[in-house]
Amino acid sequence: MRALVVTNFTPDAVAPQRGRWVLDQVEEIRRLGVEVDVFTFPPGSRHYLPAALRLRRLLRRERFDLVHVHYGLTAWSALLAGARPLAVTFHGTDVRHPIVGPLSRRLAWRADLVAVVSRALFAPEDDRPGLPHVPASAVLPCGPDLRRFRPLPRAEARRELGLDPSGRYLFFPANPKRREKRVDRAAALAAKSGAELLTGGSIDPEAMPLWINAANAVVVTSDYEGFGLTCVEALACDVPILSTPVGVAPFALTGIAGALCAPFEVMTWSEALQTHLSAADPRVEGATRAASLSAARMAERTIVAYRELLDRDRTAT
Repeated sequence: MRALVVTNFTPDAVAPQRGRWVLDQVEEIRRLGVEVDVFTFPPGSRHYLPAALRLRRLLRRERFDLVHVHYGLTAWSALLAGARPLAVTFHGTDVRHPIVGPLSRRLAWRADLVAVVSRALFAPEDDRPGLPHVPASAVLPCGPDLRRFRPLPRAEARRELGLDPSGRYLFFPANPKRREKRVDRAAALAAKSGAELLTGGSIDPEAMPLWINAANAVVVTSDYEGFGLTCVEALACDVPILSTPVGVAPFALTGIAGALCAPFEVMTWSEALQTHLSAADPRVEGATRAASLSAARMAERTIVAYRELLDRDRTAT
């Protein structure tokens, strides 16, 4: 089997971590014996049509058993290029965005396989509609690479990052400029709890495990998430995580002592944090749950979906 993965989740200086989750999935799929080529192009509206033209030339020149696209608008480029059979993974913003969302819902009816990174994307969330339940659909997250995300001594992580060894730190892993991530909530929580807020957005992906392990707790205060990869990354590091009930969080955090999945309310969240903020090295038992959602396990699911797609395609022809 030979697959072509198409993505415009490409990193830059502002977002060096962008798209790492796609590449992690690709590497795991390759380890399982599937040949995968990757076609990338930069984000931004002016790049979609040139990408479609380049992709059309590639598809005429080489043969792939299927094309797997990440992100709804990117799939329009693949569709214009004549990609078939076409699998599309929707990641969240491409479903919830007021402009991109309607285009993604139209695209879903034209794809041969519609995949989402969590079931939440098939349902409304925060007054935003989800994707339609098309006949061929699957839940195919991009999980964390457990070779990178694992428990590290908190003192060691803080030393490498130049943080106070006795500090009280909350880690808000998202770009604070993204409005749906709600850094205002995280800032209010830190102020109420007497903690310092550390924020993401321009952290090198190789350093992300250090920032997670350095924190007393990770906080996800989003209005919505497609999957919520950081929730699973924190669990993989056995670091306490507090999250609004978005994306995978209701499943991932259920039954994890010391974790919280609840609508944001500053007093409730602050009370839940006090034990973690006063402990020298607060931890939860999250690694086992994270392993069930790892990049390796999700790659296995993706290959199963590929085979089912190809079986349907052969039957149809």
